[in-house]
Formats: sequence, structure tokens, C-alpha cells
Amino acid sequence: MRFVPVHGLMEGMAVGKSLYDINHKLLLSQGSVITRTYIDRIVQLGYQGIYIDDNLSADIEVKDVIRDELRMKAIQSLKEAFIYTDLETKGGQKQVKDKIDITKMMITNIVEDILENKDTMINLIDLKFFDDYTFFHSVNVAVLSILVGVELGLMREQLFNLGLAAILHDIGKIYIDKDILNKPSKLTSEEYAIIKKHSEFGYNYLKETYEIPSAAYVAVLQHHEQYDGQGYPSGKIKEEISLLGRIICLCDVYDALTSNRPYRKQLLPSEAMEYIMANGGVMFDVKLTKIFARKVAPFPVGTYVRLSNGFVGIVSENFEEACMRPRVKIVLDRQGKRIMPRIVDLKNDRYLRNVTITGINDIIS
Repeated sequence: MRFVPVHGLMEGMAVGKSLYDINHKLLLSQGSVITRTYIDRIVQLGYQGIYIDDNLSADIEVKDVIRDELRMKAIQSLKEAFIYTDLETKGGQKQVKDKIDITKMMITNIVEDILENKDTMINLIDLKFFDDYTFFHSVNVAVLSILVGVELGLMREQLFNLGLAAILHDIGKIYIDKDILNKPSKLTSEEYAIIKKHSEFGYNYLKETYEIPSAAYVAVLQHHEQYDGQGYPSGKIKEEISLLGRIICLCDVYDALTSNRPYRKQLLPSEAMEYIMANGGVMFDVKLTKIFARKVAPFPVGTYVRLSNGFVGIVSENFEEACMRPRVKIVLDRQGKRIMPRIVDLKNDRYLRNVTITGINDIIS
């Protein structure tokens, strides 16, 4: 299986991972053959690319820590539960209880999936629809946060609280004008001051409306606090910030950096990871950045990479203890010509110690 950007899709390719439409309903199942109509639809939906299966990548398996079906169900459930803010006209207290019960169930399921796959590194490529960015982002932050929590050895109750806070961390944005939230240009200082209020809005809304653990809504309040004290709303520093808040802060920034936004292009996972590691001890808890680097792949399985020796290959396996040196299936030589594929192991092959990944390569058809 390999990841193909939309500009490299061709009729006749076979879908490697099931694809969903804007309503999170199945659009293309795994194994479906791509037609021109489907390519046009994929572009229209705003997908950056999709996974395909072919002879070149038949031996490469892309695993994730939660099932695609569960991820899409969580996104849809979150969208349905929190798309309305007028509780009185949408069912009053029953609506409140239904919303939080659905969300709690989703978090419980995500925690169980991650615990079952805790030895898997996450391969996160931006597959968000722009219109549904908030919901995709919230679920991704929950998955990333729980993954870090599992690696830290948190108990199930703590993982539940962490996931609940992570999936609701931006709920306060329902009180922010959409024109400000979706502004395609740089925010004014006044607009940014309004945006910064969303963590307090979310904290108050959750505390006053739902029956959830205090650890969860405190983490929502603190998810923009930074390790060096330069965050908001209170400028807390280091361990003054709750552990859950510190975890969500890191995961929130990573997923935002790797997402396409109206005001900037997404960063590559490797570029976002460099940013995270560079800010260990500044924005983020150093211990958490090290854990994050072990569990999130800078070069996701199935993506093309260029090596410093001129060869091009597909990442076939990642290693927690050496995230920048994966196993790669070489498919192009130094002149860019297709060759008989061979596997190189950047982590364990001593003859490749001086070879590094220099970047993500474009599509090989």
C-alpha cells in the first residue's frame, strides 16, 4: 500500500484504504477501482491524496492505532452532538445528556482500540475535509493524546479523562464568531484576543453543562498553556499545568501544523515533528516530546522519501527508537529510473550510517 497525492491518481488504480464522503459515509471501499468520476469527487471533497494498492507496494502494510470505521464514526458523532449550541430548542437537559453520553462512548471505544494496538506507531496523513476540520482535528487530537497517555502508563480512568478533554478541547469555539474562526488572512490583535478566550469559554461551558470529571474540563482550560509560561489564559509554567493539559497542548499543535488551513499550507509530518522537538522545554514538556517522537511517524508508512544518496523509495516500516531512520523499499535509482525494488534498513544496516532522508518525494506512477 502507498499514499498517492490527488495529482498522481489515475483511472484503474485500486483503493488501498476505504474512503468516506463529506457525510462520513463509505464512498469507496478497499479494493475498489478508481474511475475519472471518483477522482473528480476525491478532488472536490478536498482530499490531499489516498492510499492505493498495487504490485509496487503489495508488501507494505499501513496500520493505525484505531480502526478507520471508528475514527469516522467518532467524527460523525461529534459533529451531530455539538453542531448545535441552542440547548433549549434542541431538547433541553435530555439533549445535554445524550451529547455527553455519545462522546463518552466514543472515547471509551478509542481507548480500547489504542490499548489493543499500543505497540503500533501512528501514521497520520492529513485526510481532513476543510469544512469539517474542527471535527477531524478534535478526534485526531484525542487519538494522539491517548496514545501518549498509554505510553506514559496512565490508567484507564486517566486515559478516559484525557481523551474526553482532548476531543472537547476546542468546544469553546462555538462562542467565537465564525468570520474570525475562518478568516483566511492574518488575525488582528483584537481578533486574536477573542480567539484566545475559547479555552475559558470551553471550560465554563463544560463545567456548567455536563457531568464530566474535573480533570477533563481543567485540561480544556489549560490546553494552550505552554511549558515556559508563555501560553494562555493564565501563563502557568511547567508542572503548574496539569499533565493532561500538557499532553493536549502538544498534540493539538502537531495536528494543526500537519493540516491544510485557509491561511497556510500544511507541514509535512517530518517538518511538524522537527518543530515539536525544537520546542521541547519551551512550549512543551521535554519528556512528552520524546514520547511523542517514539509513537508518531515523521515519515508515515506508504509515503515516498528521497535519500541523501540519490535513491527514492517507499517507507515500509518505522522504528520507535529511531523515528528518523525507517526501513525503505527503494524503487528509483539516482537518475530517477525505475529499478528492481530492494529493501534498505536505515536503522540497522551499518553500511548506511551516513545515508539520511532528505525529504518527501513526489508521486511515482
